Amino acid sequence: MSAENVFFVPVKELCQRGVVTCETNDALVAAADRMRERNISSIVVCARQSPVGIVTDRDLRNKVVAQGLDPSGLRVDDIMNSPLVTIGEEEYLFDALYLMSRRRIHRLCVVDADGKLCGILTDSDVLRLQSRSPQQLIKEIEEARSAEELKSLHEKTEELVVHLVGTGVATKDLVQTIAHLNDRILARLIELVRGERYPDLTNRFAFLVLGSEGRREQTLVTDQDNAIVYADDLSAAERDRLTAFSLDLIDCLIGIGVPACPGGIMARNEQWRRSLGDWKAVLERWLRTATPENILSGSMFFDLRTLHGDDRFERELKDHITAQLRANNLFLAYSAANVVRFRPPLGLLGQIKPEKSGPHRGCIELKKAGIFAITEGVKAMALQAGIIDSGTRTRILGLKDAGVLRPKQAENLEAAFDFLVYLRLRAQLLAREQGRPPDNYLPLEHLNRIEEGRLKLALEEVKEFQGFLRSRFQLNQIGR
Repeated sequence: MSAENVFFVPVKELCQRGVVTCETNDALVAAADRMRERNISSIVVCARQSPVGIVTDRDLRNKVVAQGLDPSGLRVDDIMNSPLVTIGEEEYLFDALYLMSRRRIHRLCVVDADGKLCGILTDSDVLRLQSRSPQQLIKEIEEARSAEELKSLHEKTEELVVHLVGTGVATKDLVQTIAHLNDRILARLIELVRGERYPDLTNRFAFLVLGSEGRREQTLVTDQDNAIVYADDLSAAERDRLTAFSLDLIDCLIGIGVPACPGGIMARNEQWRRSLGDWKAVLERWLRTATPENILSGSMFFDLRTLHGDDRFERELKDHITAQLRANNLFLAYSAANVVRFRPPLGLLGQIKPEKSGPHRGCIELKKAGIFAITEGVKAMALQAGIIDSGTRTRILGLKDAGVLRPKQAENLEAAFDFLVYLRLRAQLLAREQGRPPDNYLPLEHLNRIEEGRLKLALEEVKEFQGFLRSRFQLNQIGR
């Protein structure tokens, strides 16, 4: 494919051909049998070669089986979804993704100029798109020659998120795409700043990303959390150049649209730019004294990941963290105690309790409601088990493999996490649409009954997980 952005490729170049169809008056049993034979989840209903409806697995479950109907007496047009949403084959994929997102559907029938069926575009095709469109965007990032170009590409990344949310792409795939693109933008910015103004910079350092960025769990808008570690024996002149580079880089990062960390966790600040020996001493101090500030700083740092430079520093720091925690489990217990303080907004009867007053009346804050409890609680348990891999899902899998979490418990926890992150993306997109700075507040009125039910289940899972943390870390014995 050319350097043209893949989202401006006509739908006809990406849709599936040879669509399985049936007629409106076909027996429903025959249509379902055809779906089974072809191992497909939907069948397009046509009248004189023009698509007029669609029947999906969900329709068979909800409209026939759940209703106790006899399928042998039904025709396809008794349960099909109609009218059908279609798109012209010459329309851009950008328009198709927008339509799928706006209508909250998982497939589009593609028609020619005469309205005849010529293909279908599904959420599976969007997943295939993920392996192509980010590659094109990455190509543009790697070829960028200035911070201004990267600023534009950062905006393109946000537009990609806007149009993929709601199209059926799995939340974990979407978040992974965001993280990967943001990684490449930051890495390219480092290359540009270093190449243009600091060609003499030492190679004996590493630029670390922390927190959600370190876990590769960023959403639409995430501020930066980063640090630098360097060799203990750098000269004063080498340290001065590294300081100048750090200040310059973070200013450029803010300039391309990545917000500064409100808490100052950025490599331009001296306390987040240290030698390896100094970082080890700081970590020992944090782990020895579990104050709220040290718990916050330590938890952020435990998600460290090298984005640029010598990754041996990362390995040595992680080994040091593991050794220190093995000798002092109390820090993790206090971390878990901090997690269980953030109770899910559920009433005595299990109803969801939104904010009662103020600017966020009727909303819930999704990070405090459950995302924080899952990410930080899983992290504490993983570190206790000696699992140093970053990423909440990876840690959940590691805890399941280690026998710490039961398989069903791990599955439910991951599902709750994915749904809460999905809703967080929805909340940020809503704020964006309304011209507000994106945040984590979601109005409950924007959820349908099924989504509200899923949210309640997710929050109940968070509550159960917090109970598990209390038991595992014996929190009743530490006086918090």
